[in-house]
Amino acid sequence: MPDGPWIADVSRAFPDAGFRVLTAVPDESAGFALLRLTARDADAVLAAMRDHEALSKVSVMARGDGVATVRIETNAPLLLVAAKRSGLPIEMPLDIENGVAEVDVTGEHERVAALGKRFDELGLEYEVERVRQRVDPVRLLTDRQQELLLTAVELGYYDVPRRSTLTEVADHLGIAKSTCSETLQRVERTVVREFVDDLPNRPLEDDADAAGADTGADGGADLDAESDAEPATSPQTYHS
Repeated sequence: MPDGPWIADVSRAFPDAGFRVLTAVPDESAGFALLRLTARDADAVLAAMRDHEALSKVSVMARGDGVATVRIETNAPLLLVAAKRSGLPIEMPLDIENGVAEVDVTGEHERVAALGKRFDELGLEYEVERVRQRVDPVRLLTDRQQELLLTAVELGYYDVPRRSTLTEVADHLGIAKSTCSETLQRVERTVVREFVDDLPNRPLEDDADAAGADTGADGGADLDAESDAEPATSPQTYHS
C-alpha cells in the first residue's frame, strides 16, 4: 500500500506487528473496522495509531498480553473504497503486515478485473497470486458418479473398519468390480482435489505444478482449471 493510509504507515513502522481486520464497513467519506492487533509492544502500536492523522477514532475493546481488539474510524479506507467501486466485497478476515495486505475475493471475472483497475487508480500495487474457477460442488460429479459414491458411503465402504468390500458395492449396483473401482478412483480424485484447492494455506507451487506454468515476477497468474470433462459446470466465479 502507498504511504499515507494509517495501516500502511503504522504497519511499516512496526513490521513485527500483525493486523487482522475482522469486519469493515465503508461509508461515503470514512471507513469503520474492527481489527485484532498482535505485537510485542502493543501499547507503542496503539499510540502510533492514535497519533496518525488518518484515524479519527481508536477504541480498544479488549486487551491481552501482546494482543488488542480495536475499533477504528478512518478517513482513508483505500481497500474498502476499491472494493465498493468495483462492486466486489473483500473477504474477511484481512491480514496486513509491513504495509502489505493479503486480499481474497470471489466473483465474476469482470468484477475481479475491475477491482484491479480500482487498485491502480488508488495507487495500490498488487500481485495476483492465484486465480481459479470455483465449481459448484453439486456439479463436480456426474449423476452416475454421485449414485456410486452415495451407495459406497451407505454400504459402509468408507467406514473404518470397512463394513463392505468393493465387490459388494459393485454387486449392489449391478456393475463390474473393475468399473466400480475405476469410477470410485475418479470420484475420489475429483473430491480430494477440490477439497485441497479450498485449503487457505495451500502452497502456490502446487498450483503452478498443476497448471504446468510458471508465475512471473510481474504478477501474472496461473489458472488451475483442471476438472473432469464429464460433468457440466455452473456459471463461473473466480477466486483471486
